[in-house]
This record gives sequence, structure tokens and C-alpha cells, in this order.
Amino acid sequence: MDINFPLLLVLAVFITGIVALIDRFLLQPRRQQAVDNYRETAGNEPDLSVIEALEKEPGIVDTCKSIFPVLTLVLVLRSFLFEPFQIPSGSMIPTLEVGDFILVNKYTYGLRLPVVGTKILPVNDPKRGDVMVFKEPKNPNINFIKRVIGLPGDKVTYRNKKLFINDNPVPQNFVAQLSDSDSFYRLYDETIEGKTHQIRKEPAMPDLGEGSWVVPEGHYFMMGDNRDRSNDSRYWGYVPQQNIVGKAVYIWMHWPKWTDLPNFKNNGAIE
Repeated sequence: MDINFPLLLVLAVFITGIVALIDRFLLQPRRQQAVDNYRETAGNEPDLSVIEALEKEPGIVDTCKSIFPVLTLVLVLRSFLFEPFQIPSGSMIPTLEVGDFILVNKYTYGLRLPVVGTKILPVNDPKRGDVMVFKEPKNPNINFIKRVIGLPGDKVTYRNKKLFINDNPVPQNFVAQLSDSDSFYRLYDETIEGKTHQIRKEPAMPDLGEGSWVVPEGHYFMMGDNRDRSNDSRYWGYVPQQNIVGKAVYIWMHWPKWTDLPNFKNNGAIE
């Protein structure tokens, strides 16, 4: 089952905030009135333990008032500044490995309301070559991370494992041929908009994602750096602007399995 954490966080902030307000304007005055009434009937020697009991907040109220500011701070940081993510798949190898923990800048592409994703303050638009987190078009409860390849109006072509943008070949320079437990693969330096990153191709795999696409307005064409093992726009289409979550900017920890110790071998800015 997919859990909508932003929605749960918003609900938690709302509920704890309502409880705190009810206590402030309804329950607290009642407790104070009960204390005042007791003092009047007790005379000059009131029992302090009774007063303490009358002033004591209910447990649920105390809990809500304690965690409300913490939840609010988390909501603000997570919704408008930075949000942590863990990489679950190998679609962005070699740029990102399974188990990398990353930070996503939420304000680079404009401030958006939590849950609904409505942009309330435009800042920048995604650029070709950015590594972007977005909500899967077919299931908005799932976050994907890929590289921005096509902007609105661009023509993107992928044939024979070669990428073209607006009919211009994207420069790719061979780096090395390597192998792992699954296959032989080749690494290439790919340069988009003057910035270079590495991609991975597997010569033995068929080109299932071939085609040519024109990106509609308000949408983006996304591809994984692990070109032959990425579920991306070649198969399910374009990412609408309202599905944008933010720009992936930094790897801060690597923890592939819970049985392993976390390490920091991949720490650094995401290119």
C-alpha cells in the first residue's frame, strides 16, 4: 500500500493545532475557572495537590501541544526547503546508486503547496540535464527520480542507443567497458547544456525505448542515466509541471541494506 506521507503530515499538523486551539480558548479557561471556584470554597488554606490536579492538562492535550511545533517545523522544511529521499532502484546508475540518501531542493523550481502541489511562487523552471524528483504521472503517490532531457516544445529522439534533442546529437564520449554480476556495460560521458554526467548502456540489450517525441507545453521528458534499465518517459510519456517535487542536489549517505552499516562513500553534489 502506498502511503501519502505529505498528506499524513498535514493532517497531523492540523489535528494537533486544532487540539491546541481548543485547549487555549475552551479547556484552559474551564480549568482556571475550576481552580478559582475551589480557592473560593477552600478559604485561606487550599490544598495545593487539588489545585495541581485541577490545572493539569489532559494527556492528549499535553501531547498535541508538545508535538505541534515540531510537526509544523518539519512540514515547513519538508514542503518548502529540503526533503530527504532514498534511491530505491538502479535507473539512475552511475549517477545514483540503490541505497543513496539524497536531499531534494524544494524551492529551486518554485514554492508549492504540500499535498496538492499548486505553485504559489515561481522561481526557476527545470533545465535540461537537471536531476529531478517528480510524482509518477500514473500514480502520484509514488516519487520518481530521472534526468530532465526534453523541455516544453523540444523534439526528443532516441534510436540505436543514441540521443538527439531537436535533431542535434547529444555528445557522448566512451569512458570504459565494465561488467558486474548482471551484464557487460559501457560508461559514457554525456554533455547536456555544457554540463557533463555519466550514463550507462548495455550493448547486448535490445533498444525497446526507441522513438521520437515532441514535448507538449507544461510537460517534461525524463530519462534515467541507466539507459537500458530505466522506466521513464520513453515508456509512459511526459511529466506535467504540477507533478514536480524538486531538484536533487546532494548525496548525504549510502545505505543499501538495513543489514549493512551506512557509509558516506558517495557523498557529494549531484551532477
